[in-house]
Amino acid sequence: MITSKKIGVLMGGLSSERDISLKTGTLIAASLKKTGYDVITIDAGTDLPCQIDKNGVEVAFIALHGRYGEDGCVQGLLELMGIPYTGSGVTASAICMDKVLSKRLFEYHSIPTPEYILYKKDEKEEPVVPGYPVVVKPCREGSTIGVSIVSNKEALSPALEKALRYGDDVIIEKYIDGMEVTAGILDNAPLPLIEIAPKEGFYDFKTKTTSGAAEYIVPARLSSSVTGEIKAIALKTHKVMGCCYVSRIDFRIDPAGHPYVLEVNTVPGMTETSLLPRAAGEAGIGYNELVEMILTSAFIQKNIRL
Repeated sequence: MITSKKIGVLMGGLSSERDISLKTGTLIAASLKKTGYDVITIDAGTDLPCQIDKNGVEVAFIALHGRYGEDGCVQGLLELMGIPYTGSGVTASAICMDKVLSKRLFEYHSIPTPEYILYKKDEKEEPVVPGYPVVVKPCREGSTIGVSIVSNKEALSPALEKALRYGDDVIIEKYIDGMEVTAGILDNAPLPLIEIAPKEGFYDFKTKTTSGAAEYIVPARLSSSVTGEIKAIALKTHKVMGCCYVSRIDFRIDPAGHPYVLEVNTVPGMTETSLLPRAAGEAGIGYNELVEMILTSAFIQKNIRL
């Protein structure tokens, strides 16, 4: 029985997304306890292996975001320790966290994605961008941390400086004007699409984590043909990237209705303002059921008999 196993909810961590991870992990742990599981929360620091051993964790529910938690590091540790865990494996996690590797896979598999260039910290010359406006973002961060929308050449240098605080590689991507949509994948099937309409500016970290800062329309106001196309692309992307059971794929839709994949999230947020629970709710899946479904993925992935 799953309920007889000690579940460790790994949360917090060392990344710039620590605070949102703590919120996600706290809610997940409360949900699992309510459903009858033996749960402990673990703030995933440098002593994580000791914490896992000391607390007798038998299954890990990964609620970590960003570096070390979403990029294959903790997944690799858990593989070495022989502990089943939720979500995608080492390779898929590492690729999805790296925007350049993701872009290359998108292009290879003919998945539509905005035109981009890679800029490195040690480059002497200013990059030649693919026409303004552009989006400047760190190569290996999530939650739009370090991201800027740049509308002219004068604003490019400060945006690069901002993004380079989070690593040595920066993506400069053509900005797609239009609707922002996210497609959740659960049990390897698409959920209802969510249209995201920020009340001010763009959908940055502050907007994502502030209740009431954006309007979420579920299902998204799109034609059935465009909706079907986006869901098909989302599922293809999920499979191409090697994701396991659950993911969330972010899109921009241009005025002509053409969808572009921006990135793949292998550990979608699970707070009260997060997108995956909203999409699941529209499909008739409540929060507690959603958490339990994701937990089950640890056993499916590792082929452990329940």
